[in-house]
Amino acid sequence: MRGRFFCLTGVFMARPLILVTNDDGIRAPGIRLLAEALGDLGEVAVYAPDRQRSATGHSVSLHHPLRVTTLRAGWHMVDGTPTDCVMLAVRMLLGRKPDLVVSGINDGANLGDDVTYSGTVAGAYEGMLLGIPSIAVSDVSYAPKHMETAAQVGRRMAEYVLANGVPEDTMLNVNVPDCPFDQLAGVAVTRMGRRSYQDEIVRREDPRGGVYYWIGGAEPAHVEESGTDFAAIEVNQVSVTPLHRDLTNHSVMHHLYEPAISLEAGVRE
Repeated sequence: MRGRFFCLTGVFMARPLILVTNDDGIRAPGIRLLAEALGDLGEVAVYAPDRQRSATGHSVSLHHPLRVTTLRAGWHMVDGTPTDCVMLAVRMLLGRKPDLVVSGINDGANLGDDVTYSGTVAGAYEGMLLGIPSIAVSDVSYAPKHMETAAQVGRRMAEYVLANGVPEDTMLNVNVPDCPFDQLAGVAVTRMGRRSYQDEIVRREDPRGGVYYWIGGAEPAHVEESGTDFAAIEVNQVSVTPLHRDLTNHSVMHHLYEPAISLEAGVRE
């Protein structure tokens, strides 16, 4: 019986259903390695974008219809963003709620402020919003040579989460050094670091005289701080950062309370 196993009580129990997505597109090598690594943990369903969707953040396609193409059993291509993929799969197409969402493996780090741009993180974030334990997995190299290491780490994180769950309204952002598995220096539970982006905007003209722009530039730097995701990666540790649904800065709310904020004319001190 596909997708189920027989337990000693004589009752057929559903195997875990694992939804896999990414932002590099369904033909990216990282998603294939990830799906293979997760294959014997449960029933794996892949819903991923039809093309590169990096840096789309948590965007949803509201202004055009979405089409889903089944490439082969369990593999489905969506002409939308990672968020679209998870939303469609969970709310409409899977038939039952997944036990786990895993997004990746991304080519390149999602450290510090990267998480606000990342389609990889957004796929897992949408899973979290839908009440599903969710993980984003990235290889920190933009030209990975050891992506199988990230696949092994992704599997072990999936095993952990399936067995232990994650706190409510929390997802795990996992970054993996690009090295052989036996060279990893362990796992560190970290907080988000801070990026220092050096993006430049290049202005060019096409052959017809039209102006266009490229946003790009050098690899971003970061602020050196202990306990961050950056600090873990620098010593070859896997970084596991719990990201929370609540973005409120609770510590400054008392500075903004009603006596200081008024709809009356003038500014109160």
